[in-house]
Amino acid sequence: MSMDRVWRDQLYQEFARIGKSLSSPKRLELLDILTQGPKSVDQLAKITEMSVANVSQHLQTLHESKLVRSHRQGNFVIYEIAEFAVADFMVSLHRLSEKQLVEVQKLKSDLLQNHVSIEPIALEELLRKMDSGEVILLDVRPEHEYAAGHIQGAVSIPMEELEKHLSSLPANKEIVAYCRGPYCVTSAQAVEMLRSKGIQASYIEEGVNEWKRYVEHSSRSLA
Repeated sequence: MSMDRVWRDQLYQEFARIGKSLSSPKRLELLDILTQGPKSVDQLAKITEMSVANVSQHLQTLHESKLVRSHRQGNFVIYEIAEFAVADFMVSLHRLSEKQLVEVQKLKSDLLQNHVSIEPIALEELLRKMDSGEVILLDVRPEHEYAAGHIQGAVSIPMEELEKHLSSLPANKEIVAYCRGPYCVTSAQAVEMLRSKGIQASYIEEGVNEWKRYVEHSSRSLA
């Protein structure tokens, strides 16, 4: 066997470490959640409805492939993605899967079918409205995810607190909501609630990670 063949076999074996760690749907979900910000094992278990033991086992696999890292915070072990490249990879995986797999397209359609009357606005339109001061950008994710990273200029009002904060929203501006990305309906639910109260509102399909990729090709920045 040539030295070149040995080198290539070793190279693709290392690439396969990443692929193997991503072969579990649950590990993909855990990575998706962690792209929104650091979380404890207990928080991840609650969100995914898995046992703490199962979550820990999946996280160990992701840790071994260098996709996540951890640290202790009091009595809790906190996990986060190893670097933004992991979040960027997940955005690419979502887009490729949606483009190539009709099943993903159908699942997304099923997810949004209860919100068919609400069309998302394009990022280009949002940018124009932000530049002209026409909109208030609303982050309806949990507050700790907003603190971990958000679109510059966005205001944090988690979905469960939105109704009691309605009076603080300006009446002369459109509200544009966003949440965790294309497979999160919280922003559409926020828009439905706002419109039911007579407030002009819309949402973007993209989340923070999609926005970060978008602004790489523009002069805009993220908080």
